[in-house]
Amino acid sequence: MTAESDVEEQHQEQEDYKKLLDLYDESMRNLTEGEIVPGRVIGVTSNSVIVDVGYKSEGLIPIEEFTDREGRLTVAVGEEVDVLLEKTEDLEGHVLLSRIKAQRMRRWTEVERAYKDGRVIKGRITDRIKGGLTVDVGLRAFLPGSLVDIKPVKNLESLRGQEMEFKVISLDRRRNNIVLSRKAVLETELVKKKAETLKKLEEGARLKGVVKNITDYGVFIDLGGIDGLLHITDISWGRVNHPSEHFSVGDEVEVVILKFDPETERVSLGYKQKGDDPWTLVDKKYPIGSRVKGRVVSLVDYGAFVEIEEGVEGLIHVSEMSWTKKVVNPAKILEVGDEVEAIVSELDMDQRRISLSLRQTERNPWEELADTHPEGTVIEGKVRNLTEFGAFVEITEGIDGLIHVSDMSWTKRVKHPSEVLKKGDVVRARITNIDVENQRVSLSIKEFMPNEWDDFARQHKVGDVLSGRIVNVTDFGLFIDIYNGLEGLAHVSEIDVPGGAKLEDRFAVGDYVRTRILRIEEDEKKVGLSMRGVTQPTPNEVSEMKAEAAARRHHAAAGASGAVAASAAPEAEEAHETAVAATVDAAATADEAAQASAEPGRGKRREGKKQQQQQEEQAGSSE
Repeated sequence: MTAESDVEEQHQEQEDYKKLLDLYDESMRNLTEGEIVPGRVIGVTSNSVIVDVGYKSEGLIPIEEFTDREGRLTVAVGEEVDVLLEKTEDLEGHVLLSRIKAQRMRRWTEVERAYKDGRVIKGRITDRIKGGLTVDVGLRAFLPGSLVDIKPVKNLESLRGQEMEFKVISLDRRRNNIVLSRKAVLETELVKKKAETLKKLEEGARLKGVVKNITDYGVFIDLGGIDGLLHITDISWGRVNHPSEHFSVGDEVEVVILKFDPETERVSLGYKQKGDDPWTLVDKKYPIGSRVKGRVVSLVDYGAFVEIEEGVEGLIHVSEMSWTKKVVNPAKILEVGDEVEAIVSELDMDQRRISLSLRQTERNPWEELADTHPEGTVIEGKVRNLTEFGAFVEITEGIDGLIHVSDMSWTKRVKHPSEVLKKGDVVRARITNIDVENQRVSLSIKEFMPNEWDDFARQHKVGDVLSGRIVNVTDFGLFIDIYNGLEGLAHVSEIDVPGGAKLEDRFAVGDYVRTRILRIEEDEKKVGLSMRGVTQPTPNEVSEMKAEAAARRHHAAAGASGAVAASAAPEAEEAHETAVAATVDAAATADEAAQASAEPGRGKRREGKKQQQQQEEQAGSSE
């Protein structure tokens, strides 16, 4: 029994060994070099990871293939891993395995499948190289710069380290070459987004978008696959100098669809339309006459625009900036950013216009002047300016009055105010009229000047012989200065002129002559003169007359200064009276004989006296 048992035991051992050999042969047949096989980690050393793939010996894989970027081990004993069987046995009898190569082979397979199926793969941009970027997709791939985005990217370096999705557009496993495109992914997404966005586009709808670009005339906003234009006029109800004041590229904003054209796919957007139009309540909030506060937002040649609230602006015209100053440049009164108060002077809801007044916030100084300086008030001021028609005198700060040339002398014909005044003179004047509505004040200084007419009428009578200087020669007679600018008319019928001769042939402006007073018209302040039968002055007498005239002009100038220092006027007048009296006395004796000899001809002159008076009155009117 023992021998039989031993034989059976030996036979069983042979069978087991045979099975073991079959298993070994089978394992050898299943492990083919260049294939990816499963394995199990059975140990970790300082520099290797030991992996059992079911072969007669274990494989050693460098530990670097199992560490991450920070150097940390990513596997543990007992874990299953896929490895590439490079050799069934090396010189030391170990199986030569590689985890990295197994991953690369598997990744190549995945990339090829994604390429064929048109699927998207993920990767991380690792470096900037000539012509584009390198991307880690488990394999080293190339991303051309022109395929990074739909629009050109200026700084490719800024994309380093970013993880993105790509499409494989070309590959060559033999050359280890993979070409990617991110642009293709974005275009696909864009088509999807565009289709979704088009479904939402309808007038009045509100959509969110991202500011894509800013121009001088508006903002382009990406609504999701389609861009819309937000025009500068639809950004705010208020003033917008530039869209960049309100938006920056990349901002996410909500906008209103104002208009959409499906054919051209043009979209007009609004931003201010999200709020109510502030003009709907302007007439209630800012009625005419109300006082408002605002900020100066713009200056133009004709005024300043003031923002009362967002979307509501009013104009302060230059004419409404000051009661007294003539504002030519509004920048001299206001600056952009100034906070001001103004009065609403006009309101046009249809045209959306508000007129404001800065000056009406204060009392009208012209009304105040009428209260404090009624007509008849005597003022003292400095001559600020001279014009052809008069002189402007400062009454109060900012308010000037006009002394017209006709109010500078009682009788003298003042051709230019510089004959009486000069700029800078301080004069006394009387207010004769105040026109508050037209902002005008009329002044007169002749009340403080000698009254030549009253003096003349008081000192002279009809028949007196006077000396004077011709100031104008006309066809109908001579105008003669007989008393400090007071002129009389010697009609041609009262002048001894040979028949057919013209006055201008015998007389000239500036000549000195003697005349007799024919009449003195108090109401019209006119003097009629006659030269008939009056002995004319000799050359020596003319010289004396010129000297007397110079003295009179000197005193007349003193009389003009008397508007400032009135005391000089009586002295000038007294000197003038003395000179005139001397002239009359000197001429009286010589005239008596001439008057007697001229008596026969007076009857004839009386016959035409009425006609002569009419002519003189007409001449006086033209004067």
